[in-house]
Amino acid sequence: MNTNISFKNINKLAIPALIAGIAEPVLSITDTAIIGNIDINATESLAAVGIVGAFISMLVWVFGQVRSAISSIISQYVGANKLDEVKNLPAQAITIVVLGSLLVLAISFPFSRKIFAFYNASGEILEYCITYFNIRIFGFPFSLFVFAIFGTFRGLQNTFYPMIIAIIGASLNIVLDIILVYGIEGYIPAMDIKGAAYASVIAQITMAIISVVLLLKKTKISLKISFPFHPEIKRLLGMMGNLFIRTIALNTALYFATSYATSYGKEYIAAYTIGLNLWLLGAFSIDGYSSAGNILSGKLLGAKDYKTLLKLSNKLIFYGFLTGVVMAFIGFVFYEPIGRIFTKDNLVLDQFYMTFWLILAMQPICGITYILDGMFKGMGEMKFLRNLLIASTGLVFIPSLLFFDSLDLKLYAIWITFVLWMIIRGLPIFIKFRNKFLPLAEK
Repeated sequence: MNTNISFKNINKLAIPALIAGIAEPVLSITDTAIIGNIDINATESLAAVGIVGAFISMLVWVFGQVRSAISSIISQYVGANKLDEVKNLPAQAITIVVLGSLLVLAISFPFSRKIFAFYNASGEILEYCITYFNIRIFGFPFSLFVFAIFGTFRGLQNTFYPMIIAIIGASLNIVLDIILVYGIEGYIPAMDIKGAAYASVIAQITMAIISVVLLLKKTKISLKISFPFHPEIKRLLGMMGNLFIRTIALNTALYFATSYATSYGKEYIAAYTIGLNLWLLGAFSIDGYSSAGNILSGKLLGAKDYKTLLKLSNKLIFYGFLTGVVMAFIGFVFYEPIGRIFTKDNLVLDQFYMTFWLILAMQPICGITYILDGMFKGMGEMKFLRNLLIASTGLVFIPSLLFFDSLDLKLYAIWITFVLWMIIRGLPIFIKFRNKFLPLAEK
């Protein structure tokens, strides 16, 4: 089975994946922009959205790794022309993940005050965190359900339906944000931060419903649970376990960054929230090509087509770097207007503008790192990715943050540390990939 890695075919997968990928940061950015412009306690509310967003993103990323695991296995079976052998795996995987998410909801909901006090939140910011989280957390199981179905579509080499689902979800969230946060005079009262939380939950439930309909109507995959467990469940759980630990390491870095930003004061955490959301938007924009790498590398590995796999890596690294350069260029051109979208508070804007250039400068580095990361996920190299992120967080991120913080660099300390962390995450993957597949491609 020949795999087409032309620019046209890569973009056929990458562009819908890119649009689907930016749905999550668009949801967060919408909340950030709208909450940052409310009339009462905008800075405190913005800080709370940032802190809660960091925690919920941690939960989604930890458990949402089912998407990459399912995609990797299914794409390898597609490459080996054995799809019929794995049709009952997604239903079993989705059930396991959703049950896990319900357990997380049951544990985290009663302890929301302690969770966000742990993030250094206090006073009004802490109260807003609790209010926002205690609503938004109910969308968590639906988010994971959608992630698992997205992984199934990706494994089937289909990024079009996830794009449609994501566009509907993001659009609905934006409309509901405006209606519920600001209200409609005489009809719907302004709900401020609660409105943003309800908007997110309703959008996530809607996306889950549409995902089910499209999967059942447009594919041969069933969501009916059947036993015994598929033989690949053990490998799937192993991949998820490695990615789970890896994402814990990733979110340890995000926890330290968010906690330090919060400790500097409300203007700092508000500025960091804006910067983090824009950084994530850049990351998910590059995710289109990363997803194409995830999908195609698994298929090529299953077909043992190492020469094409090497060519694919060269193309995608270039596309990822170029996408990062474009993102950075757009950011520099609209440097000041971007900040004013999110807040009118000049103290927050001062802190944001001082460090935004660092976020933009690391976009090309992020582009290369995310491409390589996506390809390794597609090939099932979860153990290596786990160990790399543990090492880069423990040996680079945390020591660097402590050092630069000791110099009283505040937000500079956080973003310089992120730059170093992204470099050390990407370089070892590049070296390992070339060392492993250059000899195989030459045979």
